[in-house]
Amino acid sequence: MDVLTVATRGGALAVAQTGIVIAALRQVHPDIRIKIKAVTTRGDRDRRTALWNLKDTGFFTSQLEDTLLAGQADFAVHSFKDLPTRQREGLTIGAVFDRNFAEDCIIAKGPVGSIEQLPKGAKIGTSSLRRAAQLRHLRPDIEPAPIRGNVQTRLRKLDERDFDAIVLARAGLERLGLGERISFVFDPTEFIPAPAQGALGIQTKADDATTNKLIAAIDDENARTTTFAERRVLTTMQCGCHAPVGAFASIAEGQIRIRAFICDLQGKNFISRQSTGPAENAETLAENLANDLLGSGGQEILASLEK
Repeated sequence: MDVLTVATRGGALAVAQTGIVIAALRQVHPDIRIKIKAVTTRGDRDRRTALWNLKDTGFFTSQLEDTLLAGQADFAVHSFKDLPTRQREGLTIGAVFDRNFAEDCIIAKGPVGSIEQLPKGAKIGTSSLRRAAQLRHLRPDIEPAPIRGNVQTRLRKLDERDFDAIVLARAGLERLGLGERISFVFDPTEFIPAPAQGALGIQTKADDATTNKLIAAIDDENARTTTFAERRVLTTMQCGCHAPVGAFASIAEGQIRIRAFICDLQGKNFISRQSTGPAENAETLAENLANDLLGSGGQEILASLEK
């Protein structure tokens, strides 16, 4: 078998996630040979701009996609939530993989077991408007503050600066072996994650039949169904990945339940909806749910964000 090249960001989490994918592929293709090509993205170069101030998409992914399209790699491993919902021409998602932890979590300086136990006026580091809006909704006294950098950098900033806590995706901490730093994990049905959070999206060239067949062997059907439904909420609302919008879907006994919300930046006008139905109708259910959110005041919230 020829050597395949996988494109990945060069940070510790990205490399760890790529290692998880390579190990899974070797489980089903013992003879496969894979080399890693590290790619620096705009998000890796710009560690200062708050993510909510970004107007473009593909901040952490477009250079990986360029590498695929240029024929310099056979597949790329992404945190699926980072991928724009508009698929680049010539590329496809060959597999959705390893969605074990979709939740957000709090890492606090002191012993804290719930959001109610955070100190009054707590300063919480987050780079996400979605997280900031939900924090304000649950605790109006909380002060969300921008924080950038990789997982280790954010943990160091928590330890060294005047943050009381930070919010991170649980999946990244677990994959880096840092789960012991977690103070508590949010219930994803109450503190709703970003669409596709926790999943790995393995991107390939659409016309590369050989690589696509190899990659498809580790595709998780339930993870694909839930993440695609969550991303359909975003595409239907046309709100982009930085808006204060979240979606979370789960499947049990052939039924999918999708929860989604949109909120103003102050956390006051919090609009949430849920929908349940057959998993095979997941994307239709997601589209209808998104239209319900828009018609219930979400359109006005999105319009206010454009001002």
